[in-house]
Amino acid sequence: MRSIFIMPLAALALSACSLTPPLVKPAPPIPASYHAGEAAAPAGMAGTAADLGWRQMLLDARLQRLVSLALENNRDLRVASLNVEAVRAQYQIQDAARYPAIGANAGGVRQRAADGVTQKQFTAGIAMSAFEIDLFGRLASLSDAAFARYLATEQGQRAAHMALIGGVADAYLEQRLAEEQLALARQTLADWRQALVLTQRLHGAQQGSGLDVAQAQGQAATAEADVQARERASALARNNLELLLGAPLPADLPAGRALDGQPVLTQLPPGLPSDLLARRPDIVQAEYALVAANAEIGAARAAFFPRLSLTASLGFASPELGDLFRGSARSWSFAPQVTQPLFQGGQLRAELQLSRLRKDVAVLQYEQAIQAAFREVRDGLAGSATYAQQIAAQQRVVAAAQQRQRLSQLRYDAGQDSRLELLDAQRQSYAAQQALLDARRDQFKSAVALYKALGGGLEE
Repeated sequence: MRSIFIMPLAALALSACSLTPPLVKPAPPIPASYHAGEAAAPAGMAGTAADLGWRQMLLDARLQRLVSLALENNRDLRVASLNVEAVRAQYQIQDAARYPAIGANAGGVRQRAADGVTQKQFTAGIAMSAFEIDLFGRLASLSDAAFARYLATEQGQRAAHMALIGGVADAYLEQRLAEEQLALARQTLADWRQALVLTQRLHGAQQGSGLDVAQAQGQAATAEADVQARERASALARNNLELLLGAPLPADLPAGRALDGQPVLTQLPPGLPSDLLARRPDIVQAEYALVAANAEIGAARAAFFPRLSLTASLGFASPELGDLFRGSARSWSFAPQVTQPLFQGGQLRAELQLSRLRKDVAVLQYEQAIQAAFREVRDGLAGSATYAQQIAAQQRVVAAAQQRQRLSQLRYDAGQDSRLELLDAQRQSYAAQQALLDARRDQFKSAVALYKALGGGLEE
């Protein structure tokens, strides 16, 4: 009895041969360090940006609440989580093929022969279905490949988690920009409408020309059109934010910070380029895809060699139910079978060639993921190094434009400047303030992109 099942189990223990080639990962196709000045860590900060939780990175309480809601409700993130579970189940199915399937059975047959004799047969026992002894590691390679695919999908879910946080932050910054630009446009429209009324009164009193009225009307209409555009941008930003959240914006959200109130941390410690290999889920995902493609080569190689399968059963058979479990009724069967491929029209060679090509593609995709990550980090570092100076310069532009507007108003009131000069000064001041808001939004979005590029966002 024991020998029937000990033999296949012993064969299973001996089936440790693997034809999977050793995996040699390519050297990272990136420099060992960032350019001078790019990798300098902010004063008082240690480690890398990936060590910062997203609550430390996103300083706005309203934004933090929105991110929490998105992580709970976003449909894309749920789909990514379900995909992980689905691939895990696929791995378990593939891995189960390495082990024998054993089941219990019981049955009976009663039949009448042509001579009128009635025959009975009762059976009971356990049986092992056709089970492949993995002599050359084919099943083990397929199981390894499925496990690597599962790990890759898990990393894909982590990447989706990080992308969602970055997406919510970007959408929130767009909404803040739209709201602040809308407020500025409404205030400007109110000022220019008041100026239009004054101009019309001066014209009625024969102290102004029709040209001045036409210019003031055009200026007010321009501001009115800009208000409509800003209202549309605000509505679109809100819609995009609600899509990422997977739910309407709650009414009890805390007050948000203005763009000049530093809603996002902008100075981040980048660490070394080699940190990306372990911190970026998309790179780790590409690496696991490479592991899976390499394991599939081993399975394709093993397909050229013989396959040994076993079928066995142990039980009892008797024409009388009462005698079924007596020693004389004991029965067993043991059926090994060897299959050797002889001619398949080149299919096996084509499958091996295909697996090798897929590995070559996986190598290139792994290198491409590393290069893309390095470029994203360098783009973020370039923004971190320049946005502060740009915003400082733009603030000086705003101050100068506002000063010019005040002086032009005084000169116009004194009759020393034309209405056209005042209109130009007002438009310049308005455009400079809008550009400053744009620059602040871009600075924070660049910081969020750098945080994500460095592998941040997995920890709260």
